[in-house]
Amino acid sequence: MQVRRFAGPWHYTEHLSHLRIAHLTDIHVGRVTPWAVQLAAVELTNAEKPDLVLLTGDFVCHSQQYLDRLQYLVQRFEAPVMAVLGNHDYWSGADEVRLALRRGGVEVLDNRHTLIGLRHQMLQVVGLDDAYTGHARRDEALKGLRRDLPTIAMSHIAEEADGLWALGDVPLVLSGHTHAGQVTLARLHELAIGKLAGHRYVHGLYGSRRSGGAHPGAVYVGAGIGASVMPIRLGDRGQREVAIFELGYEPGAIEEHHDDQDPLPGRPPTPEVMAKRAAAVAAKREKRERMKAPRR
Repeated sequence: MQVRRFAGPWHYTEHLSHLRIAHLTDIHVGRVTPWAVQLAAVELTNAEKPDLVLLTGDFVCHSQQYLDRLQYLVQRFEAPVMAVLGNHDYWSGADEVRLALRRGGVEVLDNRHTLIGLRHQMLQVVGLDDAYTGHARRDEALKGLRRDLPTIAMSHIAEEADGLWALGDVPLVLSGHTHAGQVTLARLHELAIGKLAGHRYVHGLYGSRRSGGAHPGAVYVGAGIGASVMPIRLGDRGQREVAIFELGYEPGAIEEHHDDQDPLPGRPPTPEVMAKRAAAVAAKREKRERMKAPRR
């Protein structure tokens, strides 16, 4: 597991002296990822002494069997924690995952934003619900956002950053979902996740963190902690990670894992694909309800 450190976008230097943000994603508590790995991720995060921990979805794998373990895990973070849900959370039961997170002290942001005071500084945090399953509502999440305060956003799906930049002053979006492809040798992750799956953002920093850059903001795609199918990870980019963002530092002021990257061409999902995803969520929910219903 790696700690990857980055400066925040230049925009934050006008508003913040220094805040340390820890980003983790795709924890996937369940049978596929060893429990020791998830505990180590929390310990590694706490050792960095962040001011705020942001978690960008996929807390479970394929069931609700490990929700008690999830609650125990997130309770171990020593800093305040905020989160958004991912597609696996909806497939497994979004309401139940939200409840476990909230019981663990996590503030879940479902298409809304909040304001938090850290080190006598104010930070707006925007949370988009899962876009993969069609639950993201950018207008709702940004409604009432103050432009005189610094803002950071979370979205399980990184491509939502394009819409957030268009609607609001959001210099940095944190995301997940791709696991960086898990196998990144010979740039296989860009072939599989980018060209074949159609993602514009596969792993790491994309866009621009600098004043006057070609892009209106930056998005970071985390490599994640867990896995939902195969736990194998090969190549530097595919390693499990905790990402640390030093807000208030200019890009280049600290040693970083890599610099900003240009987006890939990408290919948005069709309405037919989105309809199938929504149907899958409904079908899984109906199956859970049938299994819970008492037998006659």
